[in-house]
Amino acid sequence: MSDFKFIDLFAGIGGIRLGFESQGGECVFSSEWDKHAQDTYEANFEERSDGDITEIEPSNIPNHDILLGGFPCQAFSICGEQRGFSDTRGTLFFNIEQILKTKKPYAFMLENVKNLKSHDKGKTFETIINHLENLGYFVHHTVLNSLDFGVPQKRERTIIVGFKEDIFFEFPKPLGITPKLEDILENDEDIEQKHFVSENIRLKRMAKVKPNYPIPSIWHENKSGNISALKYSCALRAGASYNYLVVNGIRRPTPRELLRLQGFPDSFKIVVPYTQLRKQAGNSVSVPVMKAVAKQMLHSIRNKKPAMKNIEQLEIWDKECQVI
Repeated sequence: MSDFKFIDLFAGIGGIRLGFESQGGECVFSSEWDKHAQDTYEANFEERSDGDITEIEPSNIPNHDILLGGFPCQAFSICGEQRGFSDTRGTLFFNIEQILKTKKPYAFMLENVKNLKSHDKGKTFETIINHLENLGYFVHHTVLNSLDFGVPQKRERTIIVGFKEDIFFEFPKPLGITPKLEDILENDEDIEQKHFVSENIRLKRMAKVKPNYPIPSIWHENKSGNISALKYSCALRAGASYNYLVVNGIRRPTPRELLRLQGFPDSFKIVVPYTQLRKQAGNSVSVPVMKAVAKQMLHSIRNKKPAMKNIEQLEIWDKECQVI
């Protein structure tokens, strides 16, 4: 599979697409229902995503080698009501299942919140895995943190990967580097005044934060109103308040900084208002994580070594193929 085709479901602004294009993939179909996200996607990929996946017949989707989908996470998120499959957003997994059943791609990669694995005491996740395995896929899953892949954002996400054959696959390892906020922050003097918080908010933040906080830092306010000043950002959230994350206690992240926190290149075009960009960045994936997962998947697919059954085989495979 030197060249491969993939589809980009629940595409958002294309973070997963960027990851798999980095490995030589060609996107042959994308779906996203949000108009503003479609605008951003079109500006950057020169094609507009199709609309609501529930209104598209699986048989009308082009043939592809890999199905990709960051299916909506709000139904399983610890920040939401965690209604799971009783929420219409939760049932969108079954649209993915129907596409897999109809088109039978060789592999898939699905992304969701960390809490997916523990939702409803693990029953939701068990249901998902069982449905995927019943389609004939050999399934792997883990939780990856964006902090481990070069961006200063603590963002833990469940990654589910499946193949039609029982081939060896290993999730990417942490890079072993500490990403720095100063690498993604813009200079305060270059930032529009509208991004700075009011004096009242600034003083309230200062009264709550612990002294000797690091500079630079992003101040995070939790549900209890407590303030933490951290050398990295907490996970971006689409529906968070404007003052959920504040840089050095004085201003909100700019649109470019929000995209950098997700690992998007500076060449990525911003064509929507700040309100929409905040939502899009909060809903997106971290591009470096997707690149790392894509690299491992394509490494496994191109080599097609049998799955390892013991530690001795694994050590031999590591030496032979230099798995990252």
